Amino acid sequence: MTPPIVAVVGGGQLARMMAPAATELGVTLRVLVESPAAASALPAHETVVGLPTDPEAVAALLADPRPTVLTWEHEHIPAEVFAAAEAAGVPALPGLGALRFAQDKIEMRVRMDALGLPNPDWAPVTTEDEVASFLSSHGGEAVLKTARGGYDGKGVRIVRAASEAADWLAAAAAGGPRVLIEAKVPYTRELAALAARRPSGEVVTWPVVESIQRDGVCSEVIAPAPGLTADEEREAREVAARVASALGVVGVLAVEMFDTGTHVLINELAMRPHNSGHWTQDGAVTSQFEQHLRAVLDLPLGATDALAPVTVMANVLGGSREDLPGALADVDDAGAKIHLYGKEVRPGRKVGHVNVTGTDSDDVYRRAVAAAAIVRDGGAA
Repeated sequence: MTPPIVAVVGGGQLARMMAPAATELGVTLRVLVESPAAASALPAHETVVGLPTDPEAVAALLADPRPTVLTWEHEHIPAEVFAAAEAAGVPALPGLGALRFAQDKIEMRVRMDALGLPNPDWAPVTTEDEVASFLSSHGGEAVLKTARGGYDGKGVRIVRAASEAADWLAAAAAGGPRVLIEAKVPYTRELAALAARRPSGEVVTWPVVESIQRDGVCSEVIAPAPGLTADEEREAREVAARVASALGVVGVLAVEMFDTGTHVLINELAMRPHNSGHWTQDGAVTSQFEQHLRAVLDLPLGATDALAPVTVMANVLGGSREDLPGALADVDDAGAKIHLYGKEVRPGRKVGHVNVTGTDSDDVYRRAVAAAAIVRDGGAA
């Protein structure tokens, strides 16, 4: 039999980390990369160089031997890619009908409200008067967001005066991303619940994790989230499963949440493998990368049980060390699993992560952070 071909749009680390899983499953991974030096270019089985905005590159990605399915490692997919896939007879998953709720935060908030799922107070805004009115009714402080394009803290700002929204409102009026405003939630921590769904409807969820953010970027993930009660765990997993089913998501879905201490509120959605799920590579029976491939190919989904009482993932952000592979000899923790992305080092850029599993949360956390610091710049965290 001819092996299935999964075509992936995106040359970053998420596509890169699908490659080992594809190899194990006997799946050919064909990736659209922005350059031959992209993170996923080397480990992918086949590559096409180009951007998703380039019709010729997309055509080459979909050319014979035709892919079994087309999927993504990021949400910024032009509608023309879906049209090209349909014309080529290649299923595009997750489909645009689902993906638009991860692409546009206003669309997402409207849909979550319609489903009765837990949103913070929010409103679309087009004028400074609307911003001022929202601030007045929400304690004089709120979170302003662009509906499209934001990630890792970009497209998000705290505002205390309507004038602080003027530039984004003007950009929206000129054809830029729409703007929404949300209540500044008094949360105790951030959680993430990951689910996977296949076209036939099967849905699985992983243990809920705590995501620690620094300067708007995920720094560490603790799995499972410490101190989460059984009811809180069930609520978060049920929210993720319901979103996946109601929106018709196919593949991995990450639901980022605020934990208020009594309940959860949805923050954002991501419809592809997610930073909060990297722990699954070494800490779960089935990694999010294998599961995503299984889901888009409509294969039975793998078990999501944790392999250890606790797993901590620590991101490696670009620091003083440029030769990251050289750090492998410096990390003397035999239990630290190092994952490097093959990226050029730039300050603050995600260039790798470390997973550590164990039984003592404090010890595992310390070891993961220490190993990531050594990879980053050879020093203390």
